[in-house]
Amino acid sequence: MNDVDVRSIFVWIVVVVLFVLHFVLHIGLSYGRGAPDLLTLGLLIAARETSLGRASVLGLFTGLLEDAMSVLAFGANSIAMTIVAVGGAITRDLFVGDSKHFLPAYVFAGKWTRDLVHWISVGSEVRQPFVEQVVVQGAIGSAYIAAIAVLMSRALGAWGEA
Repeated sequence: MNDVDVRSIFVWIVVVVLFVLHFVLHIGLSYGRGAPDLLTLGLLIAARETSLGRASVLGLFTGLLEDAMSVLAFGANSIAMTIVAVGGAITRDLFVGDSKHFLPAYVFAGKWTRDLVHWISVGSEVRQPFVEQVVVQGAIGSAYIAAIAVLMSRALGAWGEA
């Protein structure tokens, strides 16, 4: 096996662990909104590792998993996660390399986009005010996930320092 294969396998193991950990924290341990959105983080990492079509299918699948827990806004997570996955796959062609400055900006933008698209997709009866849900909670959640991504990349050494 060459270095590219080992790195790819390692990244996919990290993605699966993030997906499982997301549901353990949100459902198994009942942290709910207090737990970080590791599903989006895993999706953003996976989207840079695969093709546009596979990323969109993975986004739809993770969105459906998240929607399975939502009674009032079914489909909003599927739309949001698919759009985020497609955007993440497109960034691979636009931005080469994973520098220490790119990773937090990429994760922050991806998570905030997910929150924005989700807010647009839910019905008005479920929707909270834009400033509260997207601007305040979205920015805090995005910064939280970006900080986790930076700490994870430093701890695991999965991304370059370029």
